[in-house]
Amino acid sequence: MNVIKRDGRSVKFNSEKIFDALTKAAKKVELTDMSVLSELTDRVVSEIFTRFSENVKIYEIQSIVEQELLESGETQLAEEYISYRANRDLARTKATDINFTIEKLINRDQTVVNENANKDSNVFNTQRDLTAGAVSKAIGLKLLPPHVANAHQKGDIHYHDLDYSPFTTMANCCLIDFKNMFENGFKLGNAQVDSPKSIQTATAQASQIIANVASSQYGGCSFDRADEVLAPYAKLNYKKHLKDAQKWIDGAEKQEAYAREKTAKDIYDAMQSLEYEINTLFTSNGQTPFVTVGFGLGDDWY
Repeated sequence: MNVIKRDGRSVKFNSEKIFDALTKAAKKVELTDMSVLSELTDRVVSEIFTRFSENVKIYEIQSIVEQELLESGETQLAEEYISYRANRDLARTKATDINFTIEKLINRDQTVVNENANKDSNVFNTQRDLTAGAVSKAIGLKLLPPHVANAHQKGDIHYHDLDYSPFTTMANCCLIDFKNMFENGFKLGNAQVDSPKSIQTATAQASQIIANVASSQYGGCSFDRADEVLAPYAKLNYKKHLKDAQKWIDGAEKQEAYAREKTAKDIYDAMQSLEYEINTLFTSNGQTPFVTVGFGLGDDWY
């Protein structure tokens, strides 16, 4: 005997699940004689195998359970079981009801407004994004395969970014090719941006790239091997400072020390500016872009 679930899956019949469901209801009403549950389960199983030979639908099993409960005289137990099933059915319906999800947002339900830590629900743009997200999630649940949508609603899995996917083609997270963009230049909006000539310009361009990419997608941005990518532009600073030192300072050793000291300060200031700029970014939907910076594999001075 197989059971046909609401999402269309076929699973092997297991009488223990009926007993477990009755046990949960019995605990709610504080039933003292738990032996009743075994008898009820046996009667339900007998009725199922009498009526059905190969397949039985889940709602047909539940109807038989309710019928046996009512006939047994266990009124409180029957009411609790029927109430639980009705509430579960209602919850499934509400998950795809746009009016219900919008109402939760208006009432600032914490499960809606605080779902993502990088979204400030007090920002107007974020409120608009959350409103659109509530609609998108209801549509998304209808578009997903029924067994996936059911598992998401039950909490067995979590379908991430359901407010943007599965029906959009936007990218989720991006490993940005900063190295290629810095070396060859790139176009940002209507401007053609040339290769940076200093560490300060390179980090300024990096923050602009992150802001642009984050506004064109949902999810994070990654700046991998940042120290190695930025090192050549710190070297340009060093060459400039060394040229100045050679003009005004006597002695190669002092000239190099001056150039290194100035370059180290430039690197420090540039990275501090990059950190500030990233932490003050907001995308068009009021989201703070979360940025991953990888570094530590570079082995030269810069």
